[in-house]
Amino acid sequence: MACELSTHLPGLAALDALTGLDALCLFVGEDERPLERLAGCVDWRMCGALSRVLKDRFFVGAAGDWLLLPSAGRVGPARLFAVGLGPRARCDMHVVAHVLRTAAGVLSRAGVQAVGLELPGAGRVADTERARALSQHFLPAFTGTHVALLAEPPLSALLAVPGAAPAELALSAVSASPARLSTRTGLR
Repeated sequence: MACELSTHLPGLAALDALTGLDALCLFVGEDERPLERLAGCVDWRMCGALSRVLKDRFFVGAAGDWLLLPSAGRVGPARLFAVGLGPRARCDMHVVAHVLRTAAGVLSRAGVQAVGLELPGAGRVADTERARALSQHFLPAFTGTHVALLAEPPLSALLAVPGAAPAELALSAVSASPARLSTRTGLR
């Protein structure tokens, strides 16, 4: 069975528009305060619930740190998985690959069929490497049917074949398994 990949511009509007997802997967750095990007948007919609957990040090964002929170209807998906990245200064291609592979396994074991996420490592790891980590480490290990990727246009463009229909994945650019993937984009 193929795993469909859709791309969406990050932000509150995209978060509110995402439908049909079982879970969101949030990547949080140990020294990321205040929360940024998708984690910050979700925390805003959750009235600071994730920030309170961080403040209480129940979850700190350390490497290997995991947290499952119910969304209580404040965002579309019922479950929020927070994944610790460790210190942002140490977030390199190896950390991104490892955390994506691990996240795919955890989400699969939890029975998640459709997940929304934003790739970790923005500003520290090149978009080409992040796209490669998605295709080589997350997508092959995720047993669900849909991944909604919140990504800026430069990263989203790496997942589309230039001159081809936006529903095709640039397998040559990111070396993904064609038997496992299909794509559609939701860029506005």
